Amino acid sequence: MSTTALPQRQTVRRNMTTDSMPSTSPSSAAGSRSESPVASASSTSLSSLGSVDDFQQKKPAQQLHDSYGNPFTIPDYTIKDIRDAIPKHCFERSAATGLYYVARDCVLLATTFYLFNKFCTPEIVPSYALRATLWAGYTVLQGFFGTGIWILAHECGHQAFSPSKTLNDTVGWACHSALLVPYFSWKISHGKHHKATGNLERDMVFLPRTREQHATKLGVAMHDLHELVEEAPIYTTITLLIQQLGGWPAYLFANVTGHNNHSKQPEGKGFGRKNGDGSVNHFLPSSPLYEHKDEKLVLLSDLGLMITASILFWVGQKYGLASLTVWYIIPYLWVNHWLVAITYLQHTDPSLPHYSGETWTFARGAAATIDREFGFIGRNLFHGIVETHVLHHYISTIPFYHADEATEAIKPIMGSHYRSDVVDGPMGFLRALWVSARRCQWVEANEGAEGDGKNVLFYKNRNGLGVAPNQTAAPGQEQKSKKSMMVQVEDDSE
Repeated sequence: MSTTALPQRQTVRRNMTTDSMPSTSPSSAAGSRSESPVASASSTSLSSLGSVDDFQQKKPAQQLHDSYGNPFTIPDYTIKDIRDAIPKHCFERSAATGLYYVARDCVLLATTFYLFNKFCTPEIVPSYALRATLWAGYTVLQGFFGTGIWILAHECGHQAFSPSKTLNDTVGWACHSALLVPYFSWKISHGKHHKATGNLERDMVFLPRTREQHATKLGVAMHDLHELVEEAPIYTTITLLIQQLGGWPAYLFANVTGHNNHSKQPEGKGFGRKNGDGSVNHFLPSSPLYEHKDEKLVLLSDLGLMITASILFWVGQKYGLASLTVWYIIPYLWVNHWLVAITYLQHTDPSLPHYSGETWTFARGAAATIDREFGFIGRNLFHGIVETHVLHHYISTIPFYHADEATEAIKPIMGSHYRSDVVDGPMGFLRALWVSARRCQWVEANEGAEGDGKNVLFYKNRNGLGVAPNQTAAPGQEQKSKKSMMVQVEDDSE
């Protein structure tokens, strides 16, 4: 252990087995004990087989470090190593079990709706303030239950719900359509995200900005980023609010946070198209996110949305906009909030790497995710999606009720490449939103990195937190520096 490493902090572990290895968290003063996630022998992820490159990995010549200052090495295990470590019964899917959880969550939604409409009325609760508070609580509860339904449809999209593809897609289409999610359209693009997680050229969802892109967005020269004073926290707050409220619609309508290399679409549908121009979305069959064979499924997704929208319009006409807002719209916004928070924190942390296409492999990219902890809500209402996401990126067909056991099984294989941050449970999860927003602004390689190391990028920020950004020369200074060096060489030769 490095002499600069901080003492290991105690963490809450889940379903530990005798085969799992203890967590360690080497970190330097660049990171905080309360913020730096645990690096241990475990992980989780999604299905897709690894490429041949997984069996021919190279290591960088020099020591790399993440944005906390912790040592980092490029993973060298294979997808086969991961699969072989998981008990065979963890791959078994049960239609009955899946349908039970769908029924349970639907009963929770229906029962809550009935109880509030039956008893939270002016006759029973005459105080308007108390009644408003109770109905606000209703929207939060329905948001939790609705997110559970969303996650079960997510299981369907990965064929983890049951052995039957027909049942999976039928249940997934119905559940997602009810939540205004274009099921097949999402399923296709989400599958591509899993196949290219952590790849800076191909990831379909969580694609961080490079330093150059971040500088362009801010309207400053790249070399000025490291000189800017600490950013006002109000900016982070506004950014988080926009992300949590508008992140999901922006992704569906404009492919925000996804790659913009649409000209590489194999059928030529992406020429001249860019994110945000209206042509790259999850609703049009002509979108470059899809191939011609997918277009009927995109239309079927749209049909599901139109059915739900028609029902909502009828409810609004019959019971009024205010009732529709409380019954559906606000809970729907809560579902979106939890969806964005969960997925953002699964892929965004100062300890996580990203790779250029040259160095990326499936095994490496799947390890660029992190498990967190959300207590009772995460494990019982969100079906463990917060706590077992690393495994999900390696084998996405494993159902959520086997994910804890499978996660423990792959920890010894992943070793220090498994990432988890489980300190303080739900409060730690919510705090991580702020930590990641402050620390994770753009990605860049370690300064002076060589070989494969220069193709491994880590988060940096202009807030003075963690490892400092790389130093870059201002325009003209580099030329001046080169000229001075030439003069020095000439003087030496004389």
